[in-house]
Amino acid sequence: MPKITGTDNEQNRTAGDDDAGSVSRCQQGRMEEFAVLVRRHQKKMINMAYRMIGDYDEACDVVQEAFLSAYRAIGQFRGDARFSTWLAGIVVNRVRDHLSQKIARNRREEALDDNPADPGGRHNANVFFDGNDPADIRIEKRERDARIQKCIDRLDGEQKEVLVLRDIQDYSYEEIGAMLKLPPGTVRSRLFRARSALKTSLQQVLGDLL
Repeated sequence: MPKITGTDNEQNRTAGDDDAGSVSRCQQGRMEEFAVLVRRHQKKMINMAYRMIGDYDEACDVVQEAFLSAYRAIGQFRGDARFSTWLAGIVVNRVRDHLSQKIARNRREEALDDNPADPGGRHNANVFFDGNDPADIRIEKRERDARIQKCIDRLDGEQKEVLVLRDIQDYSYEEIGAMLKLPPGTVRSRLFRARSALKTSLQQVLGDLL
């Protein structure tokens, strides 16, 4: 794949233009074009869901469900926001549903089992390491990433959403507000609290590595 150059705004406009064309063709009945949208956004959506859920396999399942929902609803997309923003909003809603169901399921299992459920889940998935790094560097990055993810997991759901969407996925305050149906001011205040809580947690876990 050729290296993309230019500013972030230029790249975002290019991706937005490409999305608009693909969406238009889908709405004209050429649904095979949806596969292009999947390839274009799948990695970012999985990354986002993983950071909110903390389990890579579960994130993949949630994103698959979100793409299916987007596929079914593509005719309702009117272009009031970027397609990627609309899609991310669907992913966030699916993540919320998944986490709510997971909490309810864990409570039922705990009620039936004397052994306490594992509160941490699996955090050993790493979606960021560079395959070109030496093995020891990959291991170090994987361990560091797992510790960071544990700190993110400690945030409450509202804080986790805004932190992932803003600081990891780089959506604007306006886009996040549209996804979460919140005014930008509320997004900013939640993000401030999330950053403060995460900083405290990271200092405890990573210490001098920060």
